[in-house]
Amino acid sequence: MKRLIPFAVVALFAGLLAAPAHAAVVHRVLFDNTKAETAGNADWIVGTSQPDPTAQNSAPQKETDWTGALSAWGVALQKTGQYSVKTLPPGNTISYGTGGALDLQNFDEFVLPEPNVVLSASEKSAVMRFVQNGGGLFLISDHTGSDRNNDGWDSPEIINDLMTNNGVDNTDPFGFSVDLKNISSDHPVAISDATNPVLNGAFGKVKHSLIANGTTFTLKPADNASVKGLAYLSTSSPGNSNAFFVTSTFGSGRVAIWGDSSPADDGTGQSGNTLYNGWTDSTADNAALGLNATAWLAGSGTTTPPGNCTAGQLLANPGFESGATAWTASSGVIGQHGTDEPAHAGTWSAWLDGYGSAHTDTVSQTVTLPSGCSAYTFSFWLHIDTAETGTTAYDKLTVKAGSTTLATYSNLNAASGYQQRSFSLSAYAGQSVTLSFSGVEGSQLQTSFVVDDAAVSVS
Repeated sequence: MKRLIPFAVVALFAGLLAAPAHAAVVHRVLFDNTKAETAGNADWIVGTSQPDPTAQNSAPQKETDWTGALSAWGVALQKTGQYSVKTLPPGNTISYGTGGALDLQNFDEFVLPEPNVVLSASEKSAVMRFVQNGGGLFLISDHTGSDRNNDGWDSPEIINDLMTNNGVDNTDPFGFSVDLKNISSDHPVAISDATNPVLNGAFGKVKHSLIANGTTFTLKPADNASVKGLAYLSTSSPGNSNAFFVTSTFGSGRVAIWGDSSPADDGTGQSGNTLYNGWTDSTADNAALGLNATAWLAGSGTTTPPGNCTAGQLLANPGFESGATAWTASSGVIGQHGTDEPAHAGTWSAWLDGYGSAHTDTVSQTVTLPSGCSAYTFSFWLHIDTAETGTTAYDKLTVKAGSTTLATYSNLNAASGYQQRSFSLSAYAGQSVTLSFSGVEGSQLQTSFVVDDAAVSVS
């Protein structure tokens, strides 16, 4: 029998804790983490919660709200309310047109930050077709010899291989090649072009970047007339050599490449890595350069044809007021729990655990998301109370979309009243996905996880 833990639900308090509304997401950016981007001292990820960094913090305000050396980049995009940021986790394959949630066809831009594993034939074809059909590709190289995982390939070789051995167009499709150099330090200078959106975009004006062991690019306008160097070594004049930041087009898509990972490094990340803050280095304009380029590459956010989006709420019986209708749940979870565990609204809720002994409860529902919407938000109200003390997470509630963990809560998150939690489901547009809650309680002392008024809202 569940231990009775009464509490008062204060409506005003709950209202104050409601998550703020976010602007519609229109640009979908996927960061790669399948090519050893965290090998050695590298930590080229926007967050450790993958594929969705908002599982770590749904409303990040500073770079340390997400964990990774590219978190400042990701957080800056997230804060605009106009970007959906995702990561392709290790073990996945870069694909295009397969229908998977993390397939490139579901994104407007793909960021490949200093890859240290060569792309397979199918992956190179996928990247090229993605760009050819309107996607934006952001490549980051490092210096020659930067083989962080000691597999015989470094990022200059991997990127050159992508451009010359991809099965779609092997004849220098982007109009540049990566130089096999190791330049110890420099502050490359931006060209003078007041109308260029990468150098003079919404995120600021770019005058300089920086190199801390990086490389340059050789431009080949005879192969692709759209190729353009935007920043050059301080000792060079604009031309076809010594370019440090380059843009180009291919088919209907756009490409940008940076000659060093140091400018994107925000100096914070997972423990054990030696990182340096190049992103906001006062001698350069790297944040403006990276963010302006991201915006240019993402374009209008219409890489895939829009579907028919009818704004609305998609979950059936979202507040459990019709009992277990449309939900799959453990016995006794969905019910009218009265004053023991009051509902957030109405009289019904889903009460997981609360036994004070080893126990597991689950509740789930499968929902089909339409394609073509700009925002897909999964939200619910959660109350946690516990008899546990101390700083150990004995009892846990895991929230998932399919096999992806969106968040984990524990007895350490106990608080009076309900708090609203929300997550983006944009990676599942056009698909069916099962949303699930799983509460696992330890052998002693109760923790109750009470869920109510869930919603999947699209617009």
